[in-house]
Formats: sequence, structure tokens, C-alpha cells
Amino acid sequence: MHDNDKDDPLPHPNQRVPLAYENKKFLNGPDGRILRILAEYQEPLSKFRRERIQDTVVFFGSARFRSLEKANLALQVLDKPGSSTPASPEEQERIRRAKADVAMARYYEDARRLAFLITKWAQTLDQPRHRFVVCTGGGPGIMEAANRGASEAGGKTIGLNINLPFEQIPNPYITPDLNFEFHYFFMRKLWFAYLAKALVVFPGGFGTFDEMFELLTLAQTEKLAKHIGVVVYGKDYWDKIINFQALVDAGTISAKDLDMIHWANTPEEAFEYLRADLERHHIEHSNSAEKEPEIAKTRP
Repeated sequence: MHDNDKDDPLPHPNQRVPLAYENKKFLNGPDGRILRILAEYQEPLSKFRRERIQDTVVFFGSARFRSLEKANLALQVLDKPGSSTPASPEEQERIRRAKADVAMARYYEDARRLAFLITKWAQTLDQPRHRFVVCTGGGPGIMEAANRGASEAGGKTIGLNINLPFEQIPNPYITPDLNFEFHYFFMRKLWFAYLAKALVVFPGGFGTFDEMFELLTLAQTEKLAKHIGVVVYGKDYWDKIINFQALVDAGTISAKDLDMIHWANTPEEAFEYLRADLERHHIEHSNSAEKEPEIAKTRP
């Protein structure tokens, strides 16, 4: 070593850099994608274990439906019978939409009631973990209704929210420790499918179609290592939207594929089917001292 090395007047060119797991540029860039995907698997898994969740009943349906109380209030504000001034075309359209909201509000109330019934029943089960926990996409409409019914029954309830450009705010009825926010749709869907032992599909639009048919496809192709009961709620609505029999007639699905779907038109009818199906396929009455089941336990 030369003596003048110790007295080098130039500053050291390197500074401390962030640890890899604290480097936001890396974590949020293309090279960090695999870590972000893994985080959206591992972080929910750790929460479900901590909250002792074994499995779920998933509710899908429109985010646009409102409670009957809110729908009626909105209509009262718009509709002014006896007014001497004719409503403009825009006002007439708003009134028509408000009346449709009142008509569709029954699905909100039915989802709320069904979630309440499922949760009250699940609380009576002698099981080491929480069974058949009501799970939704975490937003408004049918999602809010189901979380609300489960919360009113005094149970835990899950919201798997998605980060969207038009913000979807978590509804207030989700159990705080079971409120999730996802970036990746496919990781959110994994948690819908992986935990579910039953699916309830209320009337809805594109998102509801996407979620329903994805799970039906997984069941049809036996990619789910479990039986999953599927209730499609509101036959009047669905008969106007989809001709399932036409799929059979065209040969694009088998007649037995329709056996995956059970139709229901009242909360009580849906609940009786779900209770019997879950008891038959997913409740063990063993008194053995085997290790308590992990989350999403499937049939052997």
C-alpha cells in the first residue's frame, strides 16, 4: 500500500444502496413481477392461517345493485307525481333507471339474507377452524349485501378486492383482518377458487359472467380437487340472458354439464340446497385425534 492511499482526497464513488427487498424501483419494475405475484399468494395465505379460515362460500353478482332502502330513497327524490312540468327525456331515463334499481334491489336483500343463513348455520358446526366463510369480491352491490348479511350474523367475512383505475372501495362489512387488495386478477381468482366449497351466482354483468364461467370450467375439466356446489340465483333473470339448453343442443357442452348448476329463487331454497350439499361432501364427523385440517382441505 502506498502512503498516499490513506490520504486520498477523492470521495468514495459508491454509496449505500437499498436492500433488494426495500428497492422500490426493482420491486415495482418488470424484474420484480415474480415477487409481486408470490406476495399476492403468500400474504393472503398467512392471513387465512392466522384467522383460522378453512374454506369459503363465494358470492358473485352485480356491483350495481343497491339495498331496497337506498333504491326507494333514490326513486322518491326523482319521481315527483303531479308535477305540472313534464319531465325531460333525460329525467325520464333517470326515473326509469331508478325504478329498475328498485326492482333489482330484491337481489341485494336476498343475498344479504342468504349470507346470514349460511353464517348462522356455519357457526353451529363443531369444527376446529372457521368453515364456509362468506367470501366476495369486496365491493358494492351483491358483494356488499353478502358481506353485510354475514356480518349481521356475527361471523367473519372475506373481501377480495381488486385495484382498478376507477377505484373500487372495500365495503364496510368485511372483517378488517380479512380485507384484501389485489393487483393481479388471476391471483384474486386463485383465492376465489382455492378456498371455495360452494359458489352462489346472483344476477350480474361481464364480471359475474367471467367469474362464474371460469369456475364452471374448472369444475367441468376436473381441475378442482374437490366437489363444489354451484347455485345460480334468479332463474327469471338468467333465462333471459343465457340459453344453457342451446349449448347442449349444439353439442358444445354435455347434458351432464348442466347438472353442475342448481337453480334457486329464494334465500331459503338456496340455503337448504347448500347446507345439504356441504354436509354431504365437506363435513367430517370423525372423532379421531388427527391433525386439524388446513385451509381449503380437499377430498383425498
